[in-house]
Parts: sequence; structure tokens; C-alpha cells
Amino acid sequence: MDMTWSDTDIAFRDEVRAFLDANLTPELRAAGRLNTSVYSDHEASMAWQAILHERGWAAPAWPVKYGGCDWSLTQHYIFSRESVLAGAPALSPMGIRMVSHAIMAFGTEEQKNFFLPGILDASVFFCQGYSEPESGSDLASLSMAAVSDGDDFVVTGSKIWTTHATEANWIFCLVRTSKMERKQQGITFLLIDMTSPGIEIQPLVMASGEQVQNQVFFDGVRVPKKNVLGKVDDGWTVAKYLLVFERGGGAAAPALQVMTENLAEHAKTITGPSGGPLSEEPAFVHKLADARVRAKVLEVLEYRALAAMSSGKDPGPVASMLKILSTELSQQITELSLEAAGPHGRVFQPHATKPGGPISQFEPPADGYVSGEDWQAVAPLHYLNDRAGSIYAGSNEIQRNILAKAALGLG
Repeated sequence: MDMTWSDTDIAFRDEVRAFLDANLTPELRAAGRLNTSVYSDHEASMAWQAILHERGWAAPAWPVKYGGCDWSLTQHYIFSRESVLAGAPALSPMGIRMVSHAIMAFGTEEQKNFFLPGILDASVFFCQGYSEPESGSDLASLSMAAVSDGDDFVVTGSKIWTTHATEANWIFCLVRTSKMERKQQGITFLLIDMTSPGIEIQPLVMASGEQVQNQVFFDGVRVPKKNVLGKVDDGWTVAKYLLVFERGGGAAAPALQVMTENLAEHAKTITGPSGGPLSEEPAFVHKLADARVRAKVLEVLEYRALAAMSSGKDPGPVASMLKILSTELSQQITELSLEAAGPHGRVFQPHATKPGGPISQFEPPADGYVSGEDWQAVAPLHYLNDRAGSIYAGSNEIQRNILAKAALGLG
């Protein structure tokens, strides 16, 4: 594997850097730097998507005919890496990175013509309706019913952990349309207009105080059958295809490397237990070095996956491995950040951050006072949000089962 960039790749990297320097305003960079979870401040994310869309870079992984870029896999990686290093806010993944690819693969021409342009310019904003109160990691056990009635399905039930349901105007859902021998059968993939009568959204307050996740209730919601993606009763095929995009893509290592290096700088200004800088405390230095090594290993594995895909090979179970390593390393780093933040990290002060959603029942001080530095205000919220990293997109226990079966031949 050659880990050096070609002259063409270096020129492309420089072009991306120039674009980021010219278009990332201080406000947008602050939204990236003070982000408290995997989801950026919604307004900043939408503003950045508009800038990228104008440049033609909002969805570079899409086929060119739908508005994507004719880039090599290496260029896709470079763009992702440089965006993270520059502190760009993240775009919401549910439309651009996830359901869009399912629409391209399984959608009718009418669906493609309506949804894809809207996803690009954000006039169509999707949330995801997969998990249910009694159906989480065992997604195929879902029970939200869709009963056929003429040209419509009548949908009743609820979905939970629905990110950005309050901002979205569409939701893609897995629903039960029939009961068959295998629980994966009889599931249909539906695209539902969130303005439909009978939909109620109940925000969920997370441990961080943020309202990003929601429970969505459907009470006799009528959905036109033309909004079925793929075939009726075969939605599991669409869902499996989409999960590949949810778990893969992008470059996680650069963000984690930035986090470790920022933490190393912060540690120089914090007094450790021995009275000197925290950056000289042996126990902390050892844990930080371990995180740095793991971030470098993750980067090498991402390069290996890139090399495999560049040569036309299927990276196979590497997506599961990368998901495990990246989420658990992120949890490790946020634990270290909270340790470094010290007493200031025990103060709830979200007004000094750019959270991914509204903060409930919190009134910021009139004078805007912040105890400590802004990174110390970010640390506890990021720590609390990151606990979910090993659960979402398929729990890490399930990913280990996939690796055991695919790589080790177990089970």
C-alpha cells in the first residue's frame, strides 16, 4: 500500500484547503470547534451545506448525474480529512449520506426527481425512523404497522431515538406490512411526509440536556403507496443496503487526531495532581499517548480500506472494525478531556458551546459568564453524548459478532 499522495492529489488537497479558508467563517469554525456531539448546530450545518451546494460539493460521493463529483476515492478521503482538520461543521447524514443512496438504487424516476434535488439544497430534510421502544438492536423485530387501504397505507405506531425529527420535513421508516415466517420478511421501506396529519413529536432530553433525539408517534397516518421505496414486504433489502452507508464512509481518524492534539495543548495549561502541568503527569501522559497511537492505527486502517476500494476490492468486514475502533476511541478521548477539564468540567454551561440541539430548562447567566475555558464547557456535554457512539449504527457488540463470523469463521 502506497500511503503517499500523487501530485494530482496534492494539487486537489491545496484546492480544497483554499476553498475552506475562503468560505469557513469564524462562526462556522466555532460551530465545528465547540460541537458537543456527532451532530453540529443545525443552523450552522444548513449554512455550510448551502455554501457547499453552491460549489457543487454538498454530496461529492453521489454519481455525477445526480449532482456528485467525479473524484477518485483518494480525493473523497482528502476532502473529508481536510474538512475535519479545518473545523467545518458536519452535515446531517440522514439525507445526503444515507437515504439518498437507497433512493438512487431502489427509487422510481419520480422519487429520484423529487427527493434528490431537494436533499442537495436542503429543501428536503430527512430523519430516520428505524428503532422502536421494543425494537432497538434487533431491528427486524419492529412492529409499527402499515395497513393497506386503497392507494394508501395507514400507519400506526411509534419510532424512537429519531434525530432531528423536529427539523425534518420527511422521515424514512421501516414498517410492518405483513407477518411472515421470518421476521425480516414483511417489512416495507416508506418515505413519509412529516407534515401528514396524525404525526406527533415528543422531544427526548438527553443526559447532556440537549434535545436532538425524539420519539415520533403515528396515529392513523395515511401514506401514499407511491412513497414505498423498493418493493412492498421487501424493505429489509433496502435497509441492509442503507446501513452500509450509515456505518462506512468519511474519515474518522482526522477528527480524533485533532481532539488528541488539542487535548495535549490544553493539558499544558492545567495543573496536575503533583502541582506541575497535567501534560507532565505520568499517568495522564500514558493515557494520552495510548489515544494518539490508536488514532494513528485507525488512520492506517482507513488508508487500507481506501486502498482496497481504489483497486476495486470489497473491504468486507473492515467497516465493522472501523466503526468499533472509531467510536470507542472517541469515548476514550472524551473521558480524557473530562479528566483534564477538572472542576470546570463539572459545571453545566452549554451557552459556551454549540450544541446539536436546544438545551431544555436552562437559562444562561445574564453576563454570559463561563467558568474556565470554552473547551472545558464542551468536555462534559461531549462526554455524555459520546456514550451512545458504541450503540448507534449497530451496537459494537453486533459489529464484533459480524467480525467473528466474517473474519474468524465463528458462529
